[in-house]
Amino acid sequence: MNKKHQIISFVAIILGFFMALLDTTIVNITLPKMTEYFNTTMAHISWVVNAYNLAFGVIIITASRLADQFGRKKLFIAGIFLFSTFSLLCGISNSLEMLIFFRALQGLSAAFVVPVTVPLSCEIFPPEKRGTIMALWGAISGLAAASGPTLGGILTEFFNWRYVFFINVPLGCICILLTMKLIKESYDLTASKSIDFGGIITISIAMFCLTFALMKANEKGWTSSLILSLFAVSAIAFILFVLIELKVKEPMLPLSIFKSIQFTNGSITLFLVGIGMMAGPYMLSFFLAQVKGLNQLSAGLIISTMSLSSMFFSILAGILLKKINSRYISALGVLLLCIACYLNSSLTQNSSTIDIILRLIVAGSGTGFSMATLSGSILTNVPVDKIGIASGVSNMTRTLGTVLGVALFLTMFTSNMTTQMVDAKNSAVQTIQKDTVFDNKAKLQMISSIKSGNSKKVSLSKTLSTIDKKEAAVLKSSPEAAKNKIRESFKRQKKETQKIVPTIEDTFLSHSVKAFSFTFKVGSIILVPGILFALFSDKKRDPYAKNKQFAENRDNVSVG
Repeated sequence: MNKKHQIISFVAIILGFFMALLDTTIVNITLPKMTEYFNTTMAHISWVVNAYNLAFGVIIITASRLADQFGRKKLFIAGIFLFSTFSLLCGISNSLEMLIFFRALQGLSAAFVVPVTVPLSCEIFPPEKRGTIMALWGAISGLAAASGPTLGGILTEFFNWRYVFFINVPLGCICILLTMKLIKESYDLTASKSIDFGGIITISIAMFCLTFALMKANEKGWTSSLILSLFAVSAIAFILFVLIELKVKEPMLPLSIFKSIQFTNGSITLFLVGIGMMAGPYMLSFFLAQVKGLNQLSAGLIISTMSLSSMFFSILAGILLKKINSRYISALGVLLLCIACYLNSSLTQNSSTIDIILRLIVAGSGTGFSMATLSGSILTNVPVDKIGIASGVSNMTRTLGTVLGVALFLTMFTSNMTTQMVDAKNSAVQTIQKDTVFDNKAKLQMISSIKSGNSKKVSLSKTLSTIDKKEAAVLKSSPEAAKNKIRESFKRQKKETQKIVPTIEDTFLSHSVKAFSFTFKVGSIILVPGILFALFSDKKRDPYAKNKQFAENRDNVSVG
């Protein structure tokens, strides 16, 4: 296979991989538009995201094994075809229930695409290029996840929310045509055709219950009977899965791959990075909307800085890998993510766009370094014929990390925000009570409005409008001689309102910022252990390896 053929073949594989991962994040920024279109709530519309992630996480290990057994190319093409078809059906859905149903099927299809991309890529290039390809594969993974909000914002702003699904159809057609023409079939030659039904059923139950529990924990409560029951069923099913895999002759997941310390540590690091990243760009998108008041497109374009940074540092990671062991680059990447997350905790409502972009550049460098190298080191520390199932495990751990991250951080943020809003209302009430311009009746009305309101923002225009209506009503029932005095009184109140309402608004924003700050700090703490695990995610480099290989080649030539 010539170089041009290799590159086009790799593009075909990466295109399918990019589409599947992109759809885990591209929909997030369109949710407000979908909520408006379907006239529903955010709690209901969130299942457009949850259905995809749930189906993807549940089936990915099974999909990896079936691809190893029956042909990776076959399942890759089938996955892309179904993914494109269900994307089209998502785009033309006219009810929320229909959209959620097709999103679940889209997630199932993506699970057959993502894990087979690595072994198919390894078939295209010679063994000595494997490390570079793994680094590039990891870079594309990070880029797909990070660029979702940007692309979603652009498509929603200039077209409508349906186009985040329609865009997959032409890309899927190109991917299928290139794959059929250029890619050779690939198998795990050590795998038999027997299907481990016990393993499939138990791991599917375990993953479903665990993922579903994490998605519903924030809504139902972590200690509710439903969530605790789901965790219990998941634990029991997982124990049964391990027992089955230890006893069955042809296990779907050979547990022997976990004997590799590097593979296990790398997977744990990816899990922690998945959690930590949800406190970064995910929570930052909420910060930009709720605190900075930016629209979807503006927020998406700002977050795209992370995508560009991630791409640059992924390429740099590939270059550095020739001189530096991947474990050090991975650890540096996790450290940078940790630093970026902590720096986000110092953002306020007065932070400039440059302040935010600089933090995103740091986060992008961390994503580029960690994702590019971790994905590579995980897969280079398992036997070549087990790359497919190892890819499934690494994607599963990353997906679980992101789902757990969303559940944890939304729970912490919501709880902290509730406390902060109580403090903000108390502070606003004190500000009003100390005022010397408003009369007691006006103060009581303003205090009542603040205490009963659920909004985190006080509207100046709405407040002034209320005063205008009150003034008109009072003037209508007052004698002519008293009207000038009444007008002067209301004029003073309006002037005071223009001064006090922005102060109250700033109070609410400041307390909102505290809730975000707490969440970002917790995210940075969670990432710290990932630095240590990353340091053991690859083997120590043998400085004499090249000389040994040269000697072996020389001896072989001499013997010949």
